[in-house]
Amino acid sequence: MTQPFALPAHLTPDLAQLRTYWDGLKRGENKVPFADDVALSKLPGLQGRLLLVDVFDKPVRFRFNIVGADVSAWYGGDLAGKFADEIEAKGPLAYFPAQASATVEARAPTFHQDGAARLLLPLWGNGYVSALLGVVVR
Repeated sequence: MTQPFALPAHLTPDLAQLRTYWDGLKRGENKVPFADDVALSKLPGLQGRLLLVDVFDKPVRFRFNIVGADVSAWYGGDLAGKFADEIEAKGPLAYFPAQASATVEARAPTFHQDGAARLLLPLWGNGYVSALLGVVVR
């Protein structure tokens, strides 16, 4: 079965940088790193394009916790504190709820490209995927 939002064979350097960082956060044999291990300060070249999204379980909802300045500017407004189902899925966030849901369900990285390229990576906490780490690149 083909995974929706599958990763391409090759990632651009910025996407690959975030994927490498995420892989480096994994503890032991865990397939998904823990959310409390993320330090966005270790990604200075990407900060304006990063997303950190809180995942709520039952029902599944996505709240933008940290949104880089470049992403907010491309989108056309501040998104921090807003839920994905409360905003228009446009520009750099086209198909965001669908991709975020696929990331949670697969517990694996996902990719979407529609003008901008977006990589979402799951983070574990509280017994489920509790956050998503992402980057948007034009």
